[in-house]
Amino acid sequence: MEQLLFPGNPQFWYETLRSMSHIAYGGADFGEVVATAERIEEGNYESWHDEWLATADRVAGEAQRALDAHHTVSARDGFLRASNYYRSAEFFLHGHPCDPRHDHAYDRSVACFRAAAALHTPRIEPVRIPYQGTTLPGYLYRADTTGAPRPTLIMHSGFDGTAEELHFSGALAAVERGWTVLTFDGPGQPGPRHRDGLVFRPDWENVITPVVDFAESLPEVDNSRIALLGSSMGGLLAPRAAAFEHRLAALVAVDGVYDLGAISVRSIPGDRAEAERRLRAGSDPALDARFEQIIAQDATARWAINHGMYVMGVDTPRAFSAAYLDFTLRDGLAEQIRCPTLVCDAAEDEFFKGQPQELYDHLTCPRTLMVFTAEEGAGAHCHPGAMRLSLARVLDWLDDTLTATP
Repeated sequence: MEQLLFPGNPQFWYETLRSMSHIAYGGADFGEVVATAERIEEGNYESWHDEWLATADRVAGEAQRALDAHHTVSARDGFLRASNYYRSAEFFLHGHPCDPRHDHAYDRSVACFRAAAALHTPRIEPVRIPYQGTTLPGYLYRADTTGAPRPTLIMHSGFDGTAEELHFSGALAAVERGWTVLTFDGPGQPGPRHRDGLVFRPDWENVITPVVDFAESLPEVDNSRIALLGSSMGGLLAPRAAAFEHRLAALVAVDGVYDLGAISVRSIPGDRAEAERRLRAGSDPALDARFEQIIAQDATARWAINHGMYVMGVDTPRAFSAAYLDFTLRDGLAEQIRCPTLVCDAAEDEFFKGQPQELYDHLTCPRTLMVFTAEEGAGAHCHPGAMRLSLARVLDWLDDTLTATP
């Protein structure tokens, strides 16, 4: 899709398109997004934060006034949009160390979402999922108030998404179709990273198994029909979990990722073994200088490396790239997945191009590859701008896969 705003900065444009995509399920208004974007200085993280924060504060204030006047629908809608705008405000603040302004915007995003959640019917319930001596934050969505067991979708994001954002990228759409939905943040994702300092781990099965345990304890969950959906980097994490957690009845990767290590080594001269050796070496000044050059020249890489150091809990760009090497489905892991699997692919993916096909090619379970195109407005990574289209196809696949038998 042509960059309609921020023509010289693809990362700023993608994040603006991401906010626009949430219009479909109440997470933004077009005029609010465009008016905010027009005030932002291209490439300036300070300007990005300040303008999105100003919009979020204004919308949240209006929502609160609506709530005080007992206009609950208006309040719910306003809090949802404000939550998403606060999320956008803190998006580029995750360097090493993390900008302290991140705390305020993140906390406001969560608070506004919870205010909106309390005004939904049925109420969206915040939950704490037991996990290794602490808990993971999440939300339980019920299709109705009967307590009847229903097919259930567990959802998590990836490198930079939040549990709250999942409301707009699948949770509400699934509830509309009669599903129970459980969303959560895992280690490295905003809630656990922000609250407990938990960083990403490649063995995601040790995250998903306690989440499935928790889901099975809920009366609204049909234990024989639990599906897992991972978005973005979650398109690798969820398949990794499914390779070991065989209680899952279906798996969706939006979009599929096979090997993050391939991304780490692609700009390093020599073969992969040599590139991996250099990434893991105690010292490599030449490679460190190369990373600094990439950060200076590539806006997307600058953000990804800064954020990556934060979510992986490391101090240098090279250490972040080395951490990526462990996030892979190579060595027969993809082949261990048993449940029916849907791999989504975006034809113009700027982050993981080619990876969905590679994951699909290694699967030995029942499998489907679903490609979204630029002509449909869905060609970008995770299909922002075409949420109704993409979620309809994904959730129809899940319905066909899991609900054929009443």
